[in-house]
Amino acid sequence: MAHAEEAEPPAPNPSRRRALSIGFGVLAVPVIGAASYQSIRTAAGGSNVRANLTLIAPAAAGGGWDAFQREMQQTMRTNGLVGNVQVLNIPGAGGTIAIGSLSQQNEANNLMVGGTGQIAAQIQFDTASVVSDVTPVARVVEEYALVTVPADSPHQDLDSLVAAWREDPEALPWTGGGSFDQLVMTDLALSAGISPKETTYIPSDGGGEAIQALLNGTAQATAGGFADMYPQIEAGRLRGLGVVAPERLDGIDMPTLVELGYDVTLTNWRAMFAPPVVTDEEIAELEQLIAEAVATPEWKDAVKRYYWKEVPLGSEELVQYVADETERISALFEEIRG
Repeated sequence: MAHAEEAEPPAPNPSRRRALSIGFGVLAVPVIGAASYQSIRTAAGGSNVRANLTLIAPAAAGGGWDAFQREMQQTMRTNGLVGNVQVLNIPGAGGTIAIGSLSQQNEANNLMVGGTGQIAAQIQFDTASVVSDVTPVARVVEEYALVTVPADSPHQDLDSLVAAWREDPEALPWTGGGSFDQLVMTDLALSAGISPKETTYIPSDGGGEAIQALLNGTAQATAGGFADMYPQIEAGRLRGLGVVAPERLDGIDMPTLVELGYDVTLTNWRAMFAPPVVTDEEIAELEQLIAEAVATPEWKDAVKRYYWKEVPLGSEELVQYVADETERISALFEEIRG
């Protein structure tokens, strides 16, 4: 994708300055290529969110963000919530290219899904575009990680894995399909009194590659996404040692890390974000639209299929939540860097 020169982001609407100022500074964002920018405006086709809506997935087709937006699109279409709704994929830089795209929009009918992964990427790679450049609208779901080992691993429980890890951090390699997986591993290391920077970590390109690293012996453990790992556990290829969640998941007979004595609850949450120029009235309309969508049977089915958990949070509360998560994730990366 071509990139143009950096430009200042549009000034926030006065009615949004109060919410946007909490915990955030004003930062420059990159202007995306003219072709991509125009494609978003053409897809939007107007400012009435009930007539036309573009759902932006900040990654290529096939990933978690894309799956979320495809399910949202289908839900809205099936229930006639929007006249025309389409998904636009804008991959790159851990989801931060899409942030830069959205920050240039002048109409409310563009909704990007984002969350933990983007915050991790902006910190890890020091990107020009950051989540605080756009407007939080609503948190919708969160996905949990599973601490997982190969089915033939000598470690039958988490304490056994941690004991071997603590004895020689370099000799027990971990893998993960993205920045979030590494953050969970780091949080567990700190909770167990292990140095993250002394741990051997092998990055993988997505959950599928991380699974292969476990199966072929390249890595001995991961803290991968539930939707990726749990089917492999059911198939007998992997063994789950604990769920990274505040409480047990319905229908899943597996303890949480908190139950096992490790205070690790970092979640991969997904929220909707709008351009920075939206008004309070437009945010209220977008929140209402999302609320209607997630109340449908189609969305409930998607939540079940992807092992998501619904964690609704409105715009005003989400502003502070994003600020708190940014601070928390920044601290974890400081531990990784040493």
